[in-house]
Amino acid sequence: MFKRIDHVEIVTDRPDETVRFYTETLGFTVRQRDRIVRPGTDTALNLVYLDLGGTTVEIITYEGVAVSPKPELEHLGYRMIAIEVEDMRTALAYLKEKGVEPVWGPMYRDHYARAEIADPNGYRIELRDWF
Repeated sequence: MFKRIDHVEIVTDRPDETVRFYTETLGFTVRQRDRIVRPGTDTALNLVYLDLGGTTVEIITYEGVAVSPKPELEHLGYRMIAIEVEDMRTALAYLKEKGVEPVWGPMYRDHYARAEIADPNGYRIELRDWF
């Protein structure tokens, strides 16, 4: 009945910078863009669907809103995305070249390594290396 997580949504007031980070730094590709007018309003949602190995992240921006809603005020629930990496040390070295430093870790355990980075919105992204 239930197959998989279809996508994770991120609400941002910095769409260009956010899409650039996920595509140019983390290797996501833009799968689709969409614009949905909200019924009964002068506002619209601008959506960008990003893909990484079959996992989709949906970037949402509110158009026509004087002050974009802050994600922490919209709803509760998002904690972080976790991305599996082939090798933690290699991934962290690559990210450092891109100007991205870990905000937590890395921590090395018997069967995995774990670290966290942040996207331009400050949202945490876990990096996980299973071995």
